[in-house]
Amino acid sequence: MPASIPSPSINGFHLGPLFVHFYGLCYLVGITAAILLTRRLWRAKGGDPDLVYTVALWGVPAGILGGRLYHDVTSWNEVPHNWWGWLAVWQGGLGIWGGILGGVIGGVIPLRAAGVSIARFMDAAAPGLLVAQAIGRVGNYFNQELFGGPTGLPWALQISPAHRPAGYLGYTTFQPTFLYELIWDLALAAILVWVIGDRRIRAPGIFALYVAGYSAFRVFEELLRVDPAHHILGERLNFWVAGLLAIAGAAWFLYVQRAGGGDISARSGRRVAVAGPTAAGTTLERPSDAAARAGAAAARARRRAARRRRG
Repeated sequence: MPASIPSPSINGFHLGPLFVHFYGLCYLVGITAAILLTRRLWRAKGGDPDLVYTVALWGVPAGILGGRLYHDVTSWNEVPHNWWGWLAVWQGGLGIWGGILGGVIGGVIPLRAAGVSIARFMDAAAPGLLVAQAIGRVGNYFNQELFGGPTGLPWALQISPAHRPAGYLGYTTFQPTFLYELIWDLALAAILVWVIGDRRIRAPGIFALYVAGYSAFRVFEELLRVDPAHHILGERLNFWVAGLLAIAGAAWFLYVQRAGGGDISARSGRRVAVAGPTAAGTTLERPSDAAARAGAAAARARRRAARRRRG
C-alpha cells in the first residue's frame, strides 16, 4: 500500500485556444452515466426510456444553475468580483443541494407534460444522481480541493502548498474526503438499485432514502473538511444543512410508507392508486383513464350490436 495518494499536477488540458477542465469533464461523464442508468431503471418500471432524455434537457441546466446559486449564496465571499462571476462554475464550483433542487424543478416540467408519475420517476433517478456525484468528486481530486484535515494514514492525499488553506501550510498529506464520498455514493447507489424493485416501498421512498443517506454521510464529511466555509455555532454551514436534510429525508421516507394509498398523478395532482405496467408493458395509467377507456369500448360494442340487429 503506498504511503500516500499523489495529487495530479494538472487540472486540465488545452484544446486549441480552449482550456478544458477535468472538473467539467467529470461532470459531463457523470451526467451521461446518470442518464443511462435512469433510462434502464425507468424502463424496468414500465416507463418510456426516451423520456429520460427530455427530462435531462430541462433538469441538467436547471440543476447546474441551482447548484451555482446555492454556492453563491452560501459562499458569497468566494464569488469572483465581476459581472459573470456568479456563473463561473470553474471558480468555486457547485452546491449539490441547490443542484438537486434545481434539477427536480426543471425535470418536473416535462414530466407533468407527459402525464407520468413524478414520484416514480424520482425513484428511478435517485441511483443515477449518486453515480453522477461520485464521478464529479474525481473533479475535486484534480482541483486539489475539498479535502479533510492533516493525517498520516496510508491513503492520505498529498496536497501541493498552493492549495493548502491558511494554517495548514506545514502539512503535506490530508484526508481524501473526495475518495470517501466517491465510495459512499457508489455503495448507496448500489443499495438503492437493489431495493428499487421492492414493491412494498412506495414512491418516492427511494428518493427519500437517497436524501437521507447522502446527507447523513455529509454530516461526517463536513466534520473532516478544512476548506474555508462559513460557520454557525462553531460548525460549518453545510454540517447543519446536511443534518437537517438527513432528518427530513428519513421523516419523508417514514411518512410516505405509513401514509400509503398510492401516488400523485402528474396531470391532476390527485392521489391515486398506481397500477403496474399495462398489458403492453409500456405505460402507467390512472384508474379513471382505464374506466373511461372501458366505457368507450362498451359503448362501441353496443352500437355494433344495434347495427347487426337492424341489418
